[in-house]
Amino acid sequence: MKHGDVVVDLGAAPGGWIQASRKIIGNKGFVLGVDLKQIQPFNSSTIRTLIGDIREPQVVQQIKEFLPHDADVVISDVAPNVSGIWELDHARQIDLAKHSLRIATLVLRSRGNFFVKTFQGGLLNDFAREVKKHFVQVKRVKPKASRAKSAELYVLGINLGRPGKQTIRPRPSPFS
Repeated sequence: MKHGDVVVDLGAAPGGWIQASRKIIGNKGFVLGVDLKQIQPFNSSTIRTLIGDIREPQVVQQIKEFLPHDADVVISDVAPNVSGIWELDHARQIDLAKHSLRIATLVLRSRGNFFVKTFQGGLLNDFAREVKKHFVQVKRVKPKASRAKSAELYVLGINLGRPGKQTIRPRPSPFS
C-alpha cells in the first residue's frame, strides 16, 4: 500500500484498518470499507463505507460502483462468529477468506495486492495454494500485534496475475 492507492477493506468495522490505510494513502487515495455492520462515518471525501455481505454476489458490483478505478489493494479482516468448536471456526474462517479472494480477483487491478486474515489449521495450505494461482508471490504473515498463542495468521498475495495468464477481465468502458 502506498500514497494514492485505492483500497478495499473487507470486514472493516469498526474502522481501524480504514484509519491505518488512510494515513498511508493520503489525500490522493481512496478507501472503501465493507462490513455487515454499519461503520462510524469518517469526515473525509476519500473514505466511503458500504453495508454488505461479502458472501453475496451482488456485493462485488456494489464495490465496483463505489471505486474510482480498480483497487490497488484489498484487505480482508473478516472473521466468523466464533463457536468455540475449532474445526468449525477454522472452516468458517477459510470460507470467508475464499470469498475475500474471489472479490479481490474481481476488483483488483493487474499487479494489485491482497492481505487476508486466516486461522491456522488443516485447510490453510489448500487456501494458500489457491491464492498462489492468482498472485505471483504469496507469504504468510504473523503480525507482531497478534498474540503469540493466537491462531490468527494473514496470507499476503503480491502482484495479481501470473505472467502469460489473464486472471481478471478488464472493466467495460462507460463510454461504449
